Amino acid sequence: MSRRVVRQSKFRHVFGQAAKADQAYEDIRVSKVTWDSSFCAVNPKFLAIIVEAGGGGAFIVLPLAKTGRVDKNYPLVTGHTAPVLDIDWCPHNDNVIASASDDTTIMVWQIPDYTPMRNITEPIITLEGHSKRVGILSWHPTARNVLLSAGGDNMIIIWNVGTGEVLLSLDDMHPDVIHSVCWNSNGSLLATTCKDKTLRIIDPRKGQVVAERFAAHEGMRPMRAVFTRQGHIFTTGFTRMSQRELGLWDPNNFEEPVALQEMDTSNGVLLPFYDPDSSIVYLCGKGDSSIRYFEITDEPPFVHYLNTFSSKEPQRGMGFMPKRGLDVSKCEIARFYKLHERKCEPIIMTVPRKSDLFQDDLYPDTPGLEPALEADEWLSGQDADPVLISLRDGYVPPKHRELRVTKRNILDVRPPSVPRRSQSSSDAPLSQHTLETLLEEIKALRERVQAQEQRITALENMLCELVDGTD
Repeated sequence: MSRRVVRQSKFRHVFGQAAKADQAYEDIRVSKVTWDSSFCAVNPKFLAIIVEAGGGGAFIVLPLAKTGRVDKNYPLVTGHTAPVLDIDWCPHNDNVIASASDDTTIMVWQIPDYTPMRNITEPIITLEGHSKRVGILSWHPTARNVLLSAGGDNMIIIWNVGTGEVLLSLDDMHPDVIHSVCWNSNGSLLATTCKDKTLRIIDPRKGQVVAERFAAHEGMRPMRAVFTRQGHIFTTGFTRMSQRELGLWDPNNFEEPVALQEMDTSNGVLLPFYDPDSSIVYLCGKGDSSIRYFEITDEPPFVHYLNTFSSKEPQRGMGFMPKRGLDVSKCEIARFYKLHERKCEPIIMTVPRKSDLFQDDLYPDTPGLEPALEADEWLSGQDADPVLISLRDGYVPPKHRELRVTKRNILDVRPPSVPRRSQSSSDAPLSQHTLETLLEEIKALRERVQAQEQRITALENMLCELVDGTD
């Protein structure tokens, strides 16, 4: 692989550094299920990790600040009857996460800002429509409450989480198992990869494949694809000789790749994490102990190798922090959460700068929490780019939205325009659902306070008896 050192780029000297030991999350039993998802999802408030669980599937949700050793009795999010295969935070509400499972269902959960007293077992809604395991989840980047799922039944379903409806079902486009699905920046197109070795660009609302390329990578092992800022498709896959390979493609001309580079002979699938603000793609292989990163530009050879972060321990999975969760005062341009067998370790990517001032060139305005469209607007054919925010003054995550706006919640259950095709048995309005949850938590807290007061009274009595005895 050619390494150009004379090319001018502000990202040429990006370096990775593992966080100090006390900033890691210890004693987490990371899931051992055989599935090529990242097993980890992170946002500016929470870290979620799929964990080992007896008799079903579970994941743990930790506040970002709760570093150190995690208590073995720390509450989990449980509810699936088989292993959880993928989790994804809602881009428009930091307290909402979706989980997909081997049990064929998708569950959407509301995570409280406080640490719950017991396992969270009641999802806001359960989405049922797949006939086999569901292994891929992806929220729409700009439309409120729109969630995509892909399953072992070779189907892609797009849901309105606010009502439980199936908005769109793409069930005749993939003849074999779907390996990856990615939205473009405004959510008008999908890029999918499949076991049939075909890379497809799909317009989901028209239900059409608008472009496809067979054998973008000639090997049989799974391929991954992500959209770039320029509208190109970045792919990772394998050659016929099982060498790992990366590619860059123009969907308007799939005949020849824009760039194609062989890498190494490891057999772990390369998971690409793309940052559109810097146009850097980070490649994390499952079982690898390194993160390689490349800058994608308009100049040949188009995909420029930057550097490799190496460590001793192999990674079981990886979480990628959204840009608004980074520390701009330290010129941090990416943060990963690397899963080991029993812990999670933050890895920070930094651009070295001498000035302490805000670096405008490193931090263009980036997508915030506000959705640009409602689900029905998107379904009717409207497109909108993400609503951007400035990071100049840093980013402070808002408080739990459920508590502030109960009647007009961002996951409010609106009456559907057509009869529901799929809904959970607990489709009460969320305000009612939240009220019951809060009352339960208040009751539990009162019981604990009562028990503590009784204990204090008992200790005071013992103290009085001791004092009387010494007199």
